[in-house]
Amino acid sequence: MNIQWFPGHMNKTLVEIESLQKKADFVLYVLDSRAPFSCLNPKLFEVVGDKPIIFVLTKKDLADALETRLWIEYLSKKNNIAVAVNANNKNCISIIISAIEKVLNKKIEKDKNKGIKKIYRGMVVGIPNSGKSTLINLLCGQVRAKTGNKAGVTKNIQWVKLGNGYELLDTPGTLWPKIDDKKIGLNLAFIGSVKDEIIDKNDLALELIETLKNIAPDKLMQRYNLKTIDDSANVLLEEICKNRGFLQKGGNVDLERGAQAVIDDFRKARIGLITLDKLKSGRQ
Repeated sequence: MNIQWFPGHMNKTLVEIESLQKKADFVLYVLDSRAPFSCLNPKLFEVVGDKPIIFVLTKKDLADALETRLWIEYLSKKNNIAVAVNANNKNCISIIISAIEKVLNKKIEKDKNKGIKKIYRGMVVGIPNSGKSTLINLLCGQVRAKTGNKAGVTKNIQWVKLGNGYELLDTPGTLWPKIDDKKIGLNLAFIGSVKDEIIDKNDLALELIETLKNIAPDKLMQRYNLKTIDDSANVLLEEICKNRGFLQKGGNVDLERGAQAVIDDFRKARIGLITLDKLKSGRQ
């Protein structure tokens, strides 16, 4: 599968981020905990400049906890900090505020000594469907940004008041013009960061099954009551359909229904807590 999705509004967003980054004191870089490496948009690093970055690994409740801890350690380098949160849980507010205060500590102290009281601004960036808007709404205590469990919901840039002396710039999720790494493209499609309508559902499910055979074979077998995973993804998808009762008239398996079920089961962690980008196996 050749996965490419870069609509015009994404290029416009990158241009606007670059023009507005001078007004920001820090960056909240939102990553999906299931695929942190795949979520690192090289174009965003180019446009945010040398601002201190707080990597916010969202959806930690869907990912492998050990892998998430390894990624936090890996990403917390230089002036940057990494934290993991569930953006639907209010305890993430104090976690993120503490991280902001830590990266801005010297700047805040310097301004305080000069008698300067100011609003500190942060840019919230990331790929589509990574949880940026959900995070902003939680931090603000009210609905300020549109949310949805699909890619491409946020289309416009807007400043929102966080309180506690902070403002955040909500930006639309952006990919990059060309995804050269097939694994990265697939991972982004698996987690729903690429618009589902541009991808063949059956092909995506087959690729997902093949991936899970390698990184989570036991969870795949347990979820779908498979006796073996040595068969091809095509055979396994048929077996999944039979075991789940996804049959059409005449007894033929309903591959489309089975494919959608596998994709949904992964995204909702019904197969298990799985991280696609594994640091402990050497993938960085």
